[in-house]
Amino acid sequence: MQIIHVHVRVKAEFVEAFKQATVENASNSVEEEGIARFDVIQQADDPTKFILVEVYKTDNAPAAHKETAHYVRWRDTVTEMMAESRRGIKYSNIFPDDANW
Repeated sequence: MQIIHVHVRVKAEFVEAFKQATVENASNSVEEEGIARFDVIQQADDPTKFILVEVYKTDNAPAAHKETAHYVRWRDTVTEMMAESRRGIKYSNIFPDDANW
């Protein structure tokens, strides 16, 4: 199990467009065999900040995800919307047990 929190800050004028593109990507991502979860959350006190919570079932799943057409479309669409480069932080699962995701 591999968990990645991707921190994103977008330009204020692109918040709604970013949300739309990211929800489309997430909706397709959860259909991938190697993805257990793909959440999109927005910071309550600063709507320009988001975290993508990506939970992968295998070590190879993140690389496979980045090869999908929907990821490439998302990446190319949102790059100019970002106020700074996105930052991914990797985590290890503690609870619940991997089998319960």
